[in-house]
Amino acid sequence: MPVPCEVAVKSVIPAIRAYIAKELTQTYRMKQTDVADVLGITQTAVSKYISNVRGQAIQIDHTKEIQSMMNDVASQIVNEKISRSELVLELCSICRTVRRNGLMCRLCETSDRDLDIKHCIICKPREP
Repeated sequence: MPVPCEVAVKSVIPAIRAYIAKELTQTYRMKQTDVADVLGITQTAVSKYISNVRGQAIQIDHTKEIQSMMNDVASQIVNEKISRSELVLELCSICRTVRRNGLMCRLCETSDRDLDIKHCIICKPREP
């Protein structure tokens, strides 16, 4: 059984990076090389995120809470109000929110056919 973080590394984190890269290049008009530097990835990766070649395994930007969190990170980057360590913590926080909202469940189910997502309590709290 893959650990949820393994699934997130392949799907959620790229989706978050894709959203933030698009926000930084399209809304804030940052150069791809600058976006790559701040996100700790290559310019080629930024280009693939922007052109929807990468980061499309999961849709996370339709949830207002998550979209707001990602917009806030982009704003902090542009205003130079976030350190590398704080950026990592924010990415982890966004990922936890994605998981808590059950947006990653189908990907986990695909990774482990024996997983019963209706009764899984790993990512989201159990309902009473």
